[in-house]
Amino acid sequence: METFERKVYALLLSLFIGGLVIAAVISSKIITVFGLAVPAGVLAYSLTFVVSDVISEVWGKEMANEAVTCGFVTLIFITAIAWLAVAWPAAPFWHNQEAFAGVIGNTPRIVAASLLAYVVSQKHDIWLFHLLKDRTNGRFLWLRNNLSTMVSQLIDSTIFVTVAFYGILPVGDVILGQWLVKLLIAACDTPIVYMLVTALKGKVRPVAA
Repeated sequence: METFERKVYALLLSLFIGGLVIAAVISSKIITVFGLAVPAGVLAYSLTFVVSDVISEVWGKEMANEAVTCGFVTLIFITAIAWLAVAWPAAPFWHNQEAFAGVIGNTPRIVAASLLAYVVSQKHDIWLFHLLKDRTNGRFLWLRNNLSTMVSQLIDSTIFVTVAFYGILPVGDVILGQWLVKLLIAACDTPIVYMLVTALKGKVRPVAA
C-alpha cells in the first residue's frame, strides 16, 4: 500500500475494532432512545457497519473480511484480558471491585452473544453488499449500503438479544427497539459513506475478491 492508503485503511480498521470492543463493554446497560429500549452498545456497534461498507466498496470483499477477522480475534483477546483484570486480587486499599466487575466483567453469556452475532451479521453484511454491487453493476451505493446494513443489523439484533437476554428481558421488544435505532443510524450514515467512498476511490487500489 502507498503511504496515504495505508494510513487511511489503518484509521478505518482502528475505528472498526474500537467500535466493536467498546460496544461489547457497554452492552450490558440498557438505555432508551426515543422511548425504545436498546443495549448501549448500539451507539458504537453501528459504526462498524459504516466502516465495513466503506472498506468493501473501496478495497473489496477480501479486505473487508480481513477486517472482520481482525475484529473477532481482538474481541476474544480483550475479553480474556478483561476477565483477568476482574479476577486478579485487588490492592488492599482499593474498594471498587464490585462496581468494576459489574461494568467490565461481562458474563460469558453476553460475550458469547456478542461473538456469535458479530461473526454472522458482519459476514452477511459483506456478502449481501457485494451481491447487490454485482447485481447493480456497481451503481446505487446508497441501496447496497442501506439494504445490506438493514438486513444484517436485524440478524445481529436477533442473535445478540436472544442469546444474551432471553428469560431476563422482553426479548421481542428489545430486538425491535435495537433494530429500529440501528435503521435510523444507518439512514443517517449514508452521506458519510458516500463522502468517504468519493474521497478514497481513485486514490487507492482495490483488492480482488
